[in-house]
Amino acid sequence: MSEIRTGQAPAPLTREQFHTLYQVRFYDPAYAVEQEAIARLEEIAWQAIQDGRKAPITQAAGPEFADPSYQISVQWLETRKRLRLAQARWEDSAAPSRVLLICGSARNDGSCAGENSKTWRLTGLAQQIVEQAGVEADVLDLSLVTSEYGRSIQPCKGCVSSAMPLCHWPCSCYPNHALDHADDWMAEIYERWVAAHAVIILAPTYWYQSPGPLKQMIDRMVCADGGNPDPTTTHGKHLAEARLIEQQGWDYPKHLAGRAFGVVVHGDVAGVEVHRRNLCDWLEWMGMIDAGAAAKIDRYIAYYESYYGSHAALDKDTAMQEEVRNVARAVVSAVAELRAGRLSRPDKQTRPPRPK
Repeated sequence: MSEIRTGQAPAPLTREQFHTLYQVRFYDPAYAVEQEAIARLEEIAWQAIQDGRKAPITQAAGPEFADPSYQISVQWLETRKRLRLAQARWEDSAAPSRVLLICGSARNDGSCAGENSKTWRLTGLAQQIVEQAGVEADVLDLSLVTSEYGRSIQPCKGCVSSAMPLCHWPCSCYPNHALDHADDWMAEIYERWVAAHAVIILAPTYWYQSPGPLKQMIDRMVCADGGNPDPTTTHGKHLAEARLIEQQGWDYPKHLAGRAFGVVVHGDVAGVEVHRRNLCDWLEWMGMIDAGAAAKIDRYIAYYESYYGSHAALDKDTAMQEEVRNVARAVVSAVAELRAGRLSRPDKQTRPPRPK
């Protein structure tokens, strides 16, 4: 068993430091009349940190788990329940087909930009084709994290890098009520991925890479590829237990395998090809099936032109608009083939010599 390395975490906050950080939330002078009430809430929050009340409401896991008596977060149990229902719906041949459309831009007209993103417009084109085919279109607009109160995707903590079984499916790192990490969108996002027969990611290129909200979601999807569906086996986040499990043999389950995908990436100067390739490689790594060459595109809009005219440039680029429609058409076709049993992962019977 390898040594557990420690020493990076900073010293715990002092009471005075916590007070300064907590009061930032109430910078607006309108809160001044409630300072006594705020002080009482601050003391409760301070005690939550001292007591480590990450999951303040728990219950015995029950007979479905390795340790039925382990006290587990009721919020995690509820998320797990929704994912199992979504998986059952996905497997039900009588259920309608569903495509998850992910708008990966970080801006919308409700944010500082004050204008829709071009990615949103492209998402709408794909949505029309999906719905015209009689398939349910579930639009996940990640830009809401920049414009909606309380909407956030918390960062991945990298548990998997210490031991794969420490990374739970679905993620159990959040919410963390003691650290004020209560707002986390991922529980809902996991459910929407599981319920989908296919996923289309549409994204602009920010500095050769995915926008922040999209990258945050991607990082948090790590638990879908090899994650541990039973946190009682590690009794929460007990690293030594997780390492022993992996050392004895772990099968790295691919919880989203068998779904189809398409990708639309756009930019204005550089980086679209590597961005598109990264997204496609990631989706294939998770065991998802590409819907063909027409379902994976990278294009430039207003190449090396001024930003202010980029929407007008998209208006004129009817060829790209049709290519985005073709992405949706290819994905819808792939879903039909998958559900009819005529399309599957060609490599699903192979056994990787170096599983991870």
